[in-house]
Amino acid sequence: MARIRSVDIYAIALPLIRPFIISYDSFHEMPTILVRLETEEGIVGYGEATPDEHVTGETYWSTIEVLKHHLGPAVLGEHPFALERIHAKMNQKVKGVPAAKAAIDIACHDLMGKLAGQPLYRLLGGPAHEELVIPYVMSILPPDVMAEEAKAAVADGYRTLKLKVGTDVPTDVARVRAVRQAVGPDIRLRVDVNQGWGYAAETLGALGQLADCHIDWIEQPVHADDLDGMADIRRQTAIPVMVDEGLLGDKEMRQIIQKNAADWINIKLMKCGGLYPAVRLIHQAEMAGIRTQIGSMVESAVATAAGAHLSLAKKNVWSNEMVGPRMFADDVADFPIAGDRIRLSESPGLGIDVQEEKIASLARIHIKLT
Repeated sequence: MARIRSVDIYAIALPLIRPFIISYDSFHEMPTILVRLETEEGIVGYGEATPDEHVTGETYWSTIEVLKHHLGPAVLGEHPFALERIHAKMNQKVKGVPAAKAAIDIACHDLMGKLAGQPLYRLLGGPAHEELVIPYVMSILPPDVMAEEAKAAVADGYRTLKLKVGTDVPTDVARVRAVRQAVGPDIRLRVDVNQGWGYAAETLGALGQLADCHIDWIEQPVHADDLDGMADIRRQTAIPVMVDEGLLGDKEMRQIIQKNAADWINIKLMKCGGLYPAVRLIHQAEMAGIRTQIGSMVESAVATAAGAHLSLAKKNVWSNEMVGPRMFADDVADFPIAGDRIRLSESPGLGIDVQEEKIASLARIHIKLT
């Protein structure tokens, strides 16, 4: 019956090539938790939780504990295809904790693909796109440094740059202007404030100064819970507006639609609880005429692969940021990025070869449930 007989939880930290600096934190390594599910027949599926306490309220250590004591035991004995039942059980056990639930969800999807002998994107409805293109993501740095990094990225073949800003408006405007001047008019720019500007009035002032920079969109300039502010900004600017931290799940999606608060939404598996709830958000957005991006918490090849399969499978996913593997000095599997393109394989499930010896060498904690 291919029921789940064991759950392994590995707490690891992946080294970053360079520090990742955004408005609310700086990272020198990325703590993450891998989940390994094994069926009675010995089929193995992998999932990942990369929590961010600033966004979902989950910490690294709280996620380990909730997987150990609540969600891991809940999935033992279940069939991985029973996603409705598994999510209902997880939601009954613990409210919220979407990153922890995403780890179980992704591992179940990996098992589903392997049991069916199909790459995951086929089970999700795809392929809807020929290929996936990723941006180059830039940390918050001085304007001149960001300009030089942008030129180097373009020289490496990237045609889309995502700029992290969110300190003070004058310096952030200088950052965007410096990058635009450095790369010329044909490179696409996206600006992510990560809530750093705080208020609609500040944002509107900044956007007025950036009107001639031709940016694709402005992402989460105000506080996550200020959907009224996002709607106000959207009404007063021609620059498309994206909600990120302000969207976790169905509740926020309904509010975004009701308030006409976004042109785009950034769906992250770690914010919504995995692939199963993410598909629901994509369909809700499509019905409301809102475009979607699949984003990332800077995840290993495991969760990155899950996001890539989802991005390939759904026509209302117009952008993706499956960039985590490009930012790590070491990872638990190879991921198929060539230049700024992702080309998924025909291998079943997530389609990656997870190196168990690498996980063992990186593991700070290993917990086994049977």
